[in-house]
Amino acid sequence: MEESTNTTLSPAESIRQLTEKIKQEIVYTNLLKDEISKVIVGQSNMVEKLLVALLADGHILLEGVPGLAKTLAIKTLSDAISADFSRIQFTPDLLPADVTGTMIYNQKDQKFTVNKGPIFANFILADEINRAPAKVQSALLEAMQEKQVTIGDETFQLPSPFLVMATQNPVEQEGTYPLPEAQVDRFMLKVFLDYPKKEEEKLIIRSNIRKEGLSKIDRVLKPEDIIRLRELVKDVYLDEKIENYIVDIVFATRNPEDYDLSNLAPLISFGGSPRASINLARAAKAYAFLNGRAYVIPEDIRAIAPDVLQHRIGLTYEAEAEEIGPRDIVEKILNRIDVP
Repeated sequence: MEESTNTTLSPAESIRQLTEKIKQEIVYTNLLKDEISKVIVGQSNMVEKLLVALLADGHILLEGVPGLAKTLAIKTLSDAISADFSRIQFTPDLLPADVTGTMIYNQKDQKFTVNKGPIFANFILADEINRAPAKVQSALLEAMQEKQVTIGDETFQLPSPFLVMATQNPVEQEGTYPLPEAQVDRFMLKVFLDYPKKEEEKLIIRSNIRKEGLSKIDRVLKPEDIIRLRELVKDVYLDEKIENYIVDIVFATRNPEDYDLSNLAPLISFGGSPRASINLARAAKAYAFLNGRAYVIPEDIRAIAPDVLQHRIGLTYEAEAEEIGPRDIVEKILNRIDVP
């Protein structure tokens, strides 16, 4: 009988091989960035976090005043990936069937047929999501969480990749429905957008008034490329020390007094759920990948934690009275927890 050979690679060798793979595959994400930068000036944080959500198989919620290129960003992304794109404008009179689809009776055949809604696309822009009532938001919830939609008594799988980018306007409150906590928790990231800088705004003006219009987007990737990159992101190494770091950060949002942060306890009504820990780990892996690394470092956690956690922390009236936001709380926690 021949002796069996041990082909198990050491952790260091596995990381080395994965690093080589990432160096080859990161070309694709750089191509995506180049295409997006043709039409999106500035907003590098939004583009980066959009790619993190895409690679980590998550969804993203953007909050900012109108006109900050939120719609243009995801439309450009879908064009560059040669994927299906749907924009759903959320309004108070929207019905769940307007999102998911419905059963239509065909008189000729005398039977019901399924008419699929706009949710059946790779990239969904849920524009001003907080303008729709709870029934519509719950219909979107199943699609986001289960990657499937039920119409009548049939269940349909959504295409892959599937990403929802929702927007909400922080300025107008009239005619809006606050997102339920369960809905907000389904978003991997929540990103606040700010106005562009002066030089960026001049470039925006030039690109929009030139004779030839906005630059044409080339299709540089296919949906199967994104699926392959996602599998590679899953292989990014997450050390147990980094796991402990993630758990400490999330637990500090629940029990701040255990981490010498007693001053935060009166400001927090509830902390992050286990989904916060899961999404922080997944997003950190994608962030490491985008930076060409096959392993997660503490700086990745610190960079991505505010966008993963800020919408998962409930504030008390005392915090609101003192004008302390959830992002401020996350920053205080990050400054206090020991870095491995």
